[in-house]
Amino acid sequence: MFSTPVFRRKNPAFCACFLNLPSHAAPKFSPPPFILMAKATSTLDWCVVRLGEDHNWWVDETSDPVRWDVDGLSIIDPRQLAHLIDLVDPLRDYGFDQDMMERAFILFRIERDLGDGKVRLKRTKESLFESDEKLFALPDILDEENGPYADLLDHITRCRVKMLNDLFEFESKLTVDEVEDELREDQNSHFIEGKAVHSFDELTSILDFMPAGYESDDESPAKSLDEETDDADLPELDEEEEEKLKNDESLKWDEDEDEDEDSDDEDSDDEDDEDSDDEDDEEEDADDEDEKPRRKSRGKR
Repeated sequence: MFSTPVFRRKNPAFCACFLNLPSHAAPKFSPPPFILMAKATSTLDWCVVRLGEDHNWWVDETSDPVRWDVDGLSIIDPRQLAHLIDLVDPLRDYGFDQDMMERAFILFRIERDLGDGKVRLKRTKESLFESDEKLFALPDILDEENGPYADLLDHITRCRVKMLNDLFEFESKLTVDEVEDELREDQNSHFIEGKAVHSFDELTSILDFMPAGYESDDESPAKSLDEETDDADLPELDEEEEEKLKNDESLKWDEDEDEDEDSDDEDSDDEDDEDSDDEDDEEEDADDEDEKPRRKSRGKR
């Protein structure tokens, strides 16, 4: 007998592979420093300031004590701010950027007087240069090295050096490094004495900086140069020529003419006085003559 063949079905083989595929998660985003700076300053809504013994205003308390350390934190008052605006005005001809100064300060207005030399200030969005309101200006020093206030110090230093080199004829041109080194020495002396440098003094030390041996008046060098050019235009004269010019009647000053007129007036006044005296004498003589015959007539009677 024939047997029917049996066909067995083989089980298919199953293979599982586990692969470590790369992750496509979104990368972490770290905001740039200027965004962090904006967030930090946005939380500073108010501050309390006090009047120090040096007649400067210092910050005593802020709405953001985490980021703002009030130890030695100075603030510029409205009177000082107006003076700074006047000082930076001559620098406009030497590249001064007004917007850079606007960014360097956080402005506050007076909210109320707390007494005992303390005032509460409220943050405002007024313009530093265009506002008519009395404003306090707090330097933005959260980033002391690369922040907007540090940029302002560097900017006005360069403008001041450029202006001084234009106004004065130094033996060698003044450099920014020379100015910064000299200013740094003064600041270090204050730190050694344990004194905090007020931001107003820090700014004015740059805006009023003058090298040793030169005047602080910016207009004086220009005047001296004009005088030198005027003297240079005049020719040199011999003594004989000078004597001739002195004796020349056509070169008299108006003052001399006025003096001559005054002397003539005085002479005429004297003559008038003499004439009037003579007339008075004649009148007296006439009176005497009138009186004499009357006396004789009385004697005849």
